Amino acid sequence: MKKKVLLINGSLRKHGNTHIALSEVASALEAEGVETEIVSIGVKAVQGCIACGKCAELGRCVFKDELYNTVRAKLEAGIDGLIVGSPTYYAGPNGSLCALLDRVFYSCGCMLRYKPAAAVAVCRRGGASAVFDRLNKYFTISNMPVVSSQYWNSVHGRTPGEASQDAEGLQTMRVLGRNMAWLLKNIGQGGQPIPESEERVFTSFIR
Repeated sequence: MKKKVLLINGSLRKHGNTHIALSEVASALEAEGVETEIVSIGVKAVQGCIACGKCAELGRCVFKDELYNTVRAKLEAGIDGLIVGSPTYYAGPNGSLCALLDRVFYSCGCMLRYKPAAAVAVCRRGGASAVFDRLNKYFTISNMPVVSSQYWNSVHGRTPGEASQDAEGLQTMRVLGRNMAWLLKNIGQGGQPIPESEERVFTSFIR
């Protein structure tokens, strides 16, 4: 069965530099026989998590906005890997993207466990490593194997289309795509069963 990777474009510009970076990854995946789909977050305001806890009761976020519903539906339909890309805003990811990811990961975690994932950061000059670090935290708290490349997954570009001039950054994206495909194929060959889960322990710093 053909593997599928979902790529989330966290830029408000649907066809901007983040899209260029993700498209390079997608092309490498497609060349390896992996199906891809890019979902853009768009320009509408994104509802953030309000810590109401209703998702534990309902099995989904209490808010039913189109963006959340779209991403959730694609997770429910079945994906094998996830890549999230974001431009750099004050050395961090786009706030709208984080608002979405907070809700998706908190309410859809069971659909993401053990799915390989990767973050992609786009910046003019600096701050990409902070974006990369923040996005990776979503994966590393969710039992998701993180896919690496030949360099940190960043592409440079400020004006529309400028990312296409970053030869090293685009090569890093292609290597990322091939590495993701390699891991998915190895997992698809059987491998070892998912580790048995322990009962979750929750503590705080005062107990």
